[in-house]
Amino acid sequence: MKDLKPAILLFIAFTIICGGIYPLVVAGIASVAFPKQAGGSFITDRSGRELGSRLIGQPFSAPKYFWPRPSATTDFAYNPAASGGSNLGPTNPDYLKTVAGRVKALRDAGITGSVPADLVQASASGLDPQISRKAAMIQIPRIARARGMSEEELTGVVAAHTEERQLGFLGERRVNVLALNLALDNIKP
Repeated sequence: MKDLKPAILLFIAFTIICGGIYPLVVAGIASVAFPKQAGGSFITDRSGRELGSRLIGQPFSAPKYFWPRPSATTDFAYNPAASGGSNLGPTNPDYLKTVAGRVKALRDAGITGSVPADLVQASASGLDPQISRKAAMIQIPRIARARGMSEEELTGVVAAHTEERQLGFLGERRVNVLALNLALDNIKP
């Protein structure tokens, strides 16, 4: 019984420190040091209306847009409240059927050549906002036809929105799909 009082006091103290004070301090430092990121990295239009976040993928399916990496979140695609993969392994028949269906959809849309994995496989979070530069480049002919633009012009837009590797060697060159599609919408035909 004499050990119960210190245990309860420690529980209350750690709850206040770890569940209250620490998160407030970290959020305060983040909002001062990285205000845009701490605020959700929202992309806004000229009027200030929020169009989406640079950190969370958005669904695009129209032929005139670059298509993002597939999402495996529950309830609906790119659901930030249900971040997570499908947990299906590479030999699971359901997974193989899903990937084959995605490859077929890309082929039906006119995409030829080898298909980058990030266009047919969801990420672990299901929320990736970027695709590889290769995944963007392979979509250019489809989008050029849908928008009546030249492939060279689209290649320039992709190049302008390509993010380099982190620290020069981590990951691969990538393109934020939302930012890229918004840039396309701002181009006057």
